[in-house]
Amino acid sequence: MDTKANYDGILKLEDSAEEFRELMMHYDCAMLEVKTKLEVLNKELALLNSRNPFESIKCRIKSPESIIGKLERNGIPFSVENIEKNLNDIAGIRVICSFPEDIYMLVDCLLKQDDIILIEKKDYIKNPKPNGYRSLHLILDIPIFLTDEKKHMRVEVQFRTIAMDFWASLEHKMKYKKDIQNADSISEELKYCADLISQLDRRMEQIRNRIDSNTTYKAYGAIKSE
Repeated sequence: MDTKANYDGILKLEDSAEEFRELMMHYDCAMLEVKTKLEVLNKELALLNSRNPFESIKCRIKSPESIIGKLERNGIPFSVENIEKNLNDIAGIRVICSFPEDIYMLVDCLLKQDDIILIEKKDYIKNPKPNGYRSLHLILDIPIFLTDEKKHMRVEVQFRTIAMDFWASLEHKMKYKKDIQNADSISEELKYCADLISQLDRRMEQIRNRIDSNTTYKAYGAIKSE
């Protein structure tokens, strides 16, 4: 980011610090609302299916520097109003699942809830990015209930398998590291690894389904024999 632009942006932020902090608190509350919904689904689905649909969940609020930088890259003047109006990823949640099927099951259950509005859905699992990136992204509108008002906020939720998340972490490090030798060759290797990971996810899912099917069959046979 340009140093002068960054300095000017911080000054603007300081001029509206109280309003900015209040907005970030609203995003934090919205993020916690969605996180709670996911954790409740995780408990219920674990009881129904005897396994947890997701392994972990991570939350973050975008830093002031990142917010200012994104506004500048998009040619949008800094203001609290413009942040709320134009940026969808201030509050972010990443859900790490074991299998692709679990991702789609969780997404379906989440979107059925009547207080959630789907703003945008991008399925990079079925339609990977050219570099091999795979994940499912949702932009959600969620209400929060404050002392004197009900307010709708937006939260970005990303769903990945464990393998997809490992790949994305490595690719992210390479993207922001300068002066990498043989960058094109490394990018090709990463794309190849992404395809292998996708195949591995599908194979592991098939094995899991065979195990579940066999367990169900044995349980059903035991019931019939009683």
